[in-house]
Amino acid sequence: MLTTVVFDADETLLDLRPAVTGGLVAVLDEMRRLIPAAAEVTLAELESDWGAVFGEMKAAPVAEIRRAALARSLARAGLDDHLDEVAALFFARRFALTRPFPDVPPALATLRDRYTLGFATNGNSRTERCGLAGEFAFEVYAHVNGLPKKPAPEFFAAVVAAAGVPAEQIVYVGDSWEHDVVAPQRAGLRSVWLNRQGLSRPAGCTPDAEVSSMAELPIALAHLHAGAAVGGIGVGAGPGGVGVGGVGVGGVGVGGVDFELGG
Repeated sequence: MLTTVVFDADETLLDLRPAVTGGLVAVLDEMRRLIPAAAEVTLAELESDWGAVFGEMKAAPVAEIRRAALARSLARAGLDDHLDEVAALFFARRFALTRPFPDVPPALATLRDRYTLGFATNGNSRTERCGLAGEFAFEVYAHVNGLPKKPAPEFFAAVVAAAGVPAEQIVYVGDSWEHDVVAPQRAGLRSVWLNRQGLSRPAGCTPDAEVSSMAELPIALAHLHAGAAVGGIGVGAGPGGVGVGGVGVGGVGVGGVDFELGG
């Protein structure tokens, strides 16, 4: 029996990539306004600065990683003293542009009639700043009260505590293979892989279900609820509408992106 559906935030419910790009464009414009030498700095370089600092800081809060990336970007033009104002500019623009994918609001409305909905994320996408205020019965954020990030088991223990039901009644939905499929299953939850990009499944783990859009999720969950999830369910849209396939077959390939996009 499933009673609770909990969602990852960025790139699952929230279309983060254009928001981050918009924030970096605003930063680059401000750098060029502050000093002519910044005309030599490119958007691609600002985007790469996240990756340059992420490896050493991946356990840190996302906002701290972003500040470190911005500090690296500003140093390219000798603007180190402007970190606070530029970071404030980035986050204001990033949150102003962060909105749910179009398939999210109708899916949440459908699911709410049958399940308790939760929101649990490593990132700093708060629901009230991203167009999702009031959508969830509970919210769990990494680094609040010392909570470690996914894939730490403590994160999912906090999800279970917030839900107030046994782990086996909870399904976690997300785009990251390691964080949103493997980790919740290890913690006793069920998992649905939201595979918007049509990537191949990595070997070694089978999600309880796989969907390519939020529009497919209600059908997948209905089958899980009915106990039809042995081996994982693949759900896809055919000419006659959304249909449920048979047992999913694991493959070799790159799963959901576990290199955080940034916030």
